[in-house]
Amino acid sequence: MSNTVLKCTPGTIEKMKLQYKNQLQDKVPQGGVFVAKLPSCTITAYKSGKVLFQGNGATVEAEKWGSSETSTKKKTVAKNSGLPPHIGTLSMIGSDEVGTGDYFGPMTVVAAYVSKDKFALLKELGVKDSKDLNDKQICEIAESIIHVIPYSLLILHNEKYNELQAKGMTQGKMKALLHNQAIGHVLRKIAPATPDGILIDQFAVPDVYFKHLSGQKEIIKDNVYFSTKAEGVHLSVAAASIIARYSFIKEFDKLSEKAGLELKKGAGAQVDVVAAKLIKKQGIGSLRNFTKLHFANTEKAKKIAGV
Repeated sequence: MSNTVLKCTPGTIEKMKLQYKNQLQDKVPQGGVFVAKLPSCTITAYKSGKVLFQGNGATVEAEKWGSSETSTKKKTVAKNSGLPPHIGTLSMIGSDEVGTGDYFGPMTVVAAYVSKDKFALLKELGVKDSKDLNDKQICEIAESIIHVIPYSLLILHNEKYNELQAKGMTQGKMKALLHNQAIGHVLRKIAPATPDGILIDQFAVPDVYFKHLSGQKEIIKDNVYFSTKAEGVHLSVAAASIIARYSFIKEFDKLSEKAGLELKKGAGAQVDVVAAKLIKKQGIGSLRNFTKLHFANTEKAKKIAGV
């Protein structure tokens, strides 16, 4: 287990709290601002400005927010500094994923190509960082932009997710495989045109990302860049994120209907209660089709349900 500590401004801590709102815990230590429990790590933010990341995925998660103050493991520095100058003005393929931290609902990955001649149109249609949009706005924008830009949507339903996870595949590897595949699809859609570059919303340092892809027949490597908070770096990632979120919302609604319950997003205490209701309604075996079984929510739900 690794521990990473960041020194953050109050503004960044508030952004973190908003980002992890679905994973917030009720109990906060003295002097704390919030505690968020993710599948990969636990995050504790303090009024002093220090933010502690604990768990196997601590380093990767912390890198999304800045350079660590201290770490118990040697950290590979993200290559965000290698981004092309004026990247926001280039014609790019961007990719992003949604649903990785949600107990219910699938993982959705989208790659989208936005050429510079489409910038004005996408901005007019409302494309921006999806964290600044509610679900209704996301659906409205997505339904407009899916007709004007080339994109590839891949959905990893939980039944398949659980099968891969049980065989030892990490969530990081699943994400890397899906991003690589979606990007390949878009490259073929826009051929013979070629993008100025490819920007992936960073969930792993580049060396780890490409290690996940070893052995694949097609590995997209040329002009591939990584950036944390990439939705603010290029419109292609913002568009990909919106379409991915749109798909996740639609799939989530289908799952709720199938469950006969209003499922909850995230992985907090309310999710445990709903999962317990699902166990009582459809049996413990039903979780395989609705949830990411390896999340801690499974045991909590079983305890609530008395199983």
